[in-house]
Amino acid sequence: MKILVTGFDPFGGEKVNPAIEAVKKLPDAIDGNEIIKLEVPTIFYQSAQVVKAKIEQEKPDMVINVGQAGGRSAITPERIAINFQAGSTPDNSGKGPKEGKIETDGADGYFTQLPIKQMVTAIRQVGIPAMVSNSAGTYVCNHLFYEVQYMRVHEFPDLKAGFIHIPFLPNQVKNGRRPSMSLNDMVTGLTAVIKEAIHD
Repeated sequence: MKILVTGFDPFGGEKVNPAIEAVKKLPDAIDGNEIIKLEVPTIFYQSAQVVKAKIEQEKPDMVINVGQAGGRSAITPERIAINFQAGSTPDNSGKGPKEGKIETDGADGYFTQLPIKQMVTAIRQVGIPAMVSNSAGTYVCNHLFYEVQYMRVHEFPDLKAGFIHIPFLPNQVKNGRRPSMSLNDMVTGLTAVIKEAIHD
């Protein structure tokens, strides 16, 4: 099996994004399955174009997108992507999203194909906090999650895909006033996620 795992580049004035830092530290193979790692731009639509090109090139069996969710204290597999985007923070192109539907002919929402409840259990079993999330927001994370599901419906029907949010890194949190997680714990948790998805 071949698994494409993506992480976003830094955005919003940050010098680091835990998503790509954790993805880069994943092993190249898990239980004999190839892990392909990809950095994606935190830019509406362009992020999906980069992922689509990689899907066409590598033909993975599964895509797991990883993103930062500042303020969360746990690793949170996402249940559903919604066909809506909004946000006051510009993406890395310097522009904010055009508020409204992501795809005019798309469903209102798409559920992940990943075993998110089992993933949460697997993460907790390695001693790391985790919970299912029912909202990936309306920024670039949800946008990419939705677009990959849209691609799956229209072009890659055999693909399984989903989105995982991870907390801030400790060095992103000023005065310890917001939750964070060590990079090693993120990598351990994501590895557990991938193992569970592979064996589902």
